[in-house]
Amino acid sequence: MATSEPQPTEPARSESTELSKERNREAADRTLMAWIRTSLSLIGFGFGIDAIVQTLQKTALGNAPNLALNARILGLSFIAVALFAVLIAMAQYRLELRLLESAKYRYKPSFPLGLAVAAALCLVGLFAGVSIVIGMFAS
Repeated sequence: MATSEPQPTEPARSESTELSKERNREAADRTLMAWIRTSLSLIGFGFGIDAIVQTLQKTALGNAPNLALNARILGLSFIAVALFAVLIAMAQYRLELRLLESAKYRYKPSFPLGLAVAAALCLVGLFAGVSIVIGMFAS
């Protein structure tokens, strides 16, 4: 006599549950796209700072090595913040998609990416401000 073991059953899926998962997936898509746009802006800004200072150095400023070095560090800092933001955003997006695919989806708080990027930009701004103040007193 064979005993039948209870088969694991998948929770019942309702149309409203599936629609809410779809809305959450679309929200995750929009959030990722927003971080991509923000990162592209930061990369462009970082590149622009370096390009502008190089152009100014060739024309009006003459030879100011500290300015060029500080501008390059500032530009690279913006690019690094952008790369950090987009990499974390991609990881959060993948995690959200995996959670949505699971049968027992539950909200889990995620890493506060906006707060981390804001803190990193504060550090970049602090570096830029200190660099300007030091440059004022050095010349």
